[in-house]
This record gives sequence, C-alpha cells and structure tokens, in this order.
Amino acid sequence: MKKCLVLFSGGIDSTSALFWALKKYDTVQALTFDYGQRHRIEISMSQSLTRKIGIPHKIIKVDLSQIGGSVLTDLSHSVPGYTEASESGPPPTYVPFRNGIFISLAAAWAEVEGIQDIACGFNVIDSPDYPDTRQEFVEAMEKAVNLGTKASSSPKKFRVLAPFVNLKKSEIIRQGLSFGADFSHSISCYAGQEVPCQECSSCVLRRKAWEEVGQEDPLILRLKKEGKL
Repeated sequence: MKKCLVLFSGGIDSTSALFWALKKYDTVQALTFDYGQRHRIEISMSQSLTRKIGIPHKIIKVDLSQIGGSVLTDLSHSVPGYTEASESGPPPTYVPFRNGIFISLAAAWAEVEGIQDIACGFNVIDSPDYPDTRQEFVEAMEKAVNLGTKASSSPKKFRVLAPFVNLKKSEIIRQGLSFGADFSHSISCYAGQEVPCQECSSCVLRRKAWEEVGQEDPLILRLKKEGKL
C-alpha cells in the first residue's frame, strides 16, 4: 500500500500537493504545524478541508515565536505590503529554517507511521527569495533524513517530494484543479484573518495567479456567498 504524508499549511500550494497525493497514493495523511504564526486561521481552515474529504490530519505545535526573526512570528512588527524579488536576501516574511524544521518533524512522524514519502508544496518561481523552498534544499533534506533515521540501515528510504517546485503559482493552481482540489478554504494571507487583506505579498501573488488562470478565486466566491465580503 502506497502511503504519503503531506505538509499541509492549507494554502494554495499545499492544497494542490494534498490533492496530487490523493490521486497517486492509497493512503494520505496531512500534517499541519501550529508554529506561533500570526495567521493561525490557516490551521482551522485546513481542518475544515481535511474533515470534508475525510483524511487523517495531525497538528503539531512547535512555537517558533521563541526564535523570532520573522514578521510572521513576531507580532510586534507589521506585515509589509507586496514587494518585488530582492537581491538583499530573504523577505521579512521568511521564518528561519522553517521548512527544514517542518521536514525534520514530518520525518519523525512518518517514521512512526511507517510512511516513506513526504510531499511538500514548495516552489521558487514566484517566491525566489526563500532559501528553504529550492530543489537543492529538498534534496539535501531528503539525504539528511535518510542518514538520521532508521532508514540509514534499511533498504526502504524516505523520499521528500516537491512536485511543483519549478512551477508558477498559476500553473500550480491549474495542476490542483486537474486533481479536483478544493481551494475554497485555502488561506494565503499573512495578516491573520479569513478575509484576505489583498495587500501582503502572498495575497498579491495569489490574486495575480487566479487572474492568469482566468477564474475567480474559490475562497473569494465562498466569502461572498457567506456574506463576509
């Protein structure tokens, strides 16, 4: 039986990855992190989807606000508006080594659950300034996981998969739609509310992507239907 564990924040990319996995694996589990992010609404929204489609969903609490270094975990700083890619390094929304921490914890959970494949929605085309979303990073983490777990002495190895790593956001959406993805509860906004601010980088990239796809964002459609917009 083929099993997959999906790192599931509940955003566009991880939702697409979740439905990608549902098409390819017999058993799929979702793993979400409560890491002290200001946009914790993504946790409850991700739960809404996993309950709707009926798959196991684990939430692990790891408080990265104790480390700081990001406007997403340090509430004393405001979330900046959209900015173009910069040569000065990661943006203020970068959380230090977040994806490395997440993959490490996911590997520990997967080892206990007997799951070898870990899927992530990482991509670099629209957000090139994040060092922990690159293909080289994914490959390095896969190697580290296989060296640092029981897999090191077993023919069965972990695979860390990032099927959308070199796709644009609009291409990821199209992929997700082809797998039957439900984006109506997917949260991208960094501001922390269900109704998107439409000003942060994540909101702007999402809006542009749906415009390229040529459809109205299902989240916006749902919010309008529920009278929240």
